[in-house]
Amino acid sequence: MQSGILVVDKPSGWTSHQVVGRCRRLLGTRKVGHAGTLDPMATGVLVIGVGRGTRLLGHLALTTKTYEATIRLGQATNTDDADGEVTQATRAVAVSDAAIESALDALRGDIVQVPSTFSAIKVDGKRAYALARAGADVELAGRPVTVSRFEVLARRAARAEVAVTDLDVAVECSSGTYIRALARDLGASLGVGGHLTALRRTRVGGFDLAGALSPDELTADPPQAPALMPLGEVARRSFAVVELTDDQARDVGYGRPLSITVPDDPTALLHQHDLLALYRPDGDRAVPVAVLA
Repeated sequence: MQSGILVVDKPSGWTSHQVVGRCRRLLGTRKVGHAGTLDPMATGVLVIGVGRGTRLLGHLALTTKTYEATIRLGQATNTDDADGEVTQATRAVAVSDAAIESALDALRGDIVQVPSTFSAIKVDGKRAYALARAGADVELAGRPVTVSRFEVLARRAARAEVAVTDLDVAVECSSGTYIRALARDLGASLGVGGHLTALRRTRVGGFDLAGALSPDELTADPPQAPALMPLGEVARRSFAVVELTDDQARDVGYGRPLSITVPDDPTALLHQHDLLALYRPDGDRAVPVAVLA
């Protein structure tokens, strides 16, 4: 079975699950998953794991991400994006650049963010979006996230139900940050409401759009099986790396602790350019987090 990572430039209108299904057909295997959902409206980097690469997905998802987005000030929606119904419309063309910058600054750094009600977070075993669509009153707890960059790239006036302001923004943030919620909170703090009208993820950890499988390649007929990034290269992009001797590699195959120093939790252990496992420090030795060999 093939093993590795595939970076896909997800098309708009596709769910992340649909991309996984298409990759299963392209690669002829069921063992395919993704590292971090993108909403159907969004485009951009979706990291796909294949074969042994699926063992890495939970670790690859816990990394920083960058986005390009468009936020509409002057309209709030029930989903915090353009797929929802408008719940508030307030003229927003008079909002000053200084007021916007002040509101952005309050949303930078380490913050506590309440996720969008229409999210995949589970509440009593059910997805929040399913409860919200059924008319339930959904209350989600705030969670700590880090927004390293939240910057306006361009501003323009537009016309919807009222005169609105569209902001093209760049965001760099920690895993678990909802860009829709940033749009909602920016609009709320300015008193005019806000929602997301476009979203493109440009990077997940060490993976960006350079060399990503394009929407045309994803949907090509006849299908063309894409080349996978080898796990050794994935490891070097994503983790601290330790090279093993033959004897150490044999011990890793049995999941044994190693009398070595590893710098991070987790650290990738390689032998002859192949990723064998992720280990973490444990006193004066290293113990397995995930064994792929």
